[in-house]
Amino acid sequence: MKILLTGKYGQVGFELQRSLAPLGELVAVDHADCDLADPVAIRDLVRQVKPSVIVNPAAYTAVDKAESEPALAEAINAVAPGVLAEETDRLGALLVHYSTDYVFDGAMPGSYLETDGTNPQSVYGRTKRDGEVAVRAATERHLILRTSWVIGAHGCNFAKTMLRLAAERERLQVVADQWGAPTSAALLADLTAHLVRQWQRRGEAAFPYGTYHAVAGGETNWCDYARFVIGEAILVGRVMKVMPAAVQAITTADYPTPARRPANSRLDTTRLKSTFGLELPHWQQGVRHILQQIL
Repeated sequence: MKILLTGKYGQVGFELQRSLAPLGELVAVDHADCDLADPVAIRDLVRQVKPSVIVNPAAYTAVDKAESEPALAEAINAVAPGVLAEETDRLGALLVHYSTDYVFDGAMPGSYLETDGTNPQSVYGRTKRDGEVAVRAATERHLILRTSWVIGAHGCNFAKTMLRLAAERERLQVVADQWGAPTSAALLADLTAHLVRQWQRRGEAAFPYGTYHAVAGGETNWCDYARFVIGEAILVGRVMKVMPAAVQAITTADYPTPARRPANSRLDTTRLKSTFGLELPHWQQGVRHILQQIL
């Protein structure tokens, strides 16, 4: 089996290189190898590689910057997945594509189901939603994995930012009215490898294609998440100027950003767990594992 992986240096892509390598011949690319804003380059790459599976974690993820670069975000997040899906269908291959909690407006109480209506409130969210639509329109042979609050040992993320700020500043304020589940890139990579194996074993006709929510168990807000990260760092001897209890909770209104974030990013994972017989670890377990590598 030959697997084509995009975004190999991203948080999830970096972990996917590890998890997918044992499954077959892995061809991992980044922006230097293929500009995902160029549909012709994408088609040329896929037709050269001729993969059995395409795994696409690559995305335009600068949420605030996307508000001023909508065309580029659209090209990478919406058009590119559609092109990959068209090529997937032509090859009779499998496409694994990743999406986000930002496709929802965050106004609904409780956890979102895969069947709930989308209503993105930002350019990033809209383009990721449009990417989902393009994938579904182009091929039935797809897995769309919606996730949230990704943390990895490789690349930039919220946890690394909190560790840096808590070591530098005497005071730290973090939003406490946005809720979700921090999800480790390693978990997403291992989950993806498991699903690809299932696709191999079950065969095309029996495989349950579609959209699934893929996040860690439990829930938290950004402020409590920051407190947890700082506390874990202190436990291993890192010197922090701000103690966990001293992190001040603020509201979204206190910290305006160019892009609007969903207040509720809870994603229900029942469909994923029941379909594939899985249990997903609590978010603290995954974050702790990543922090062991960072610290």
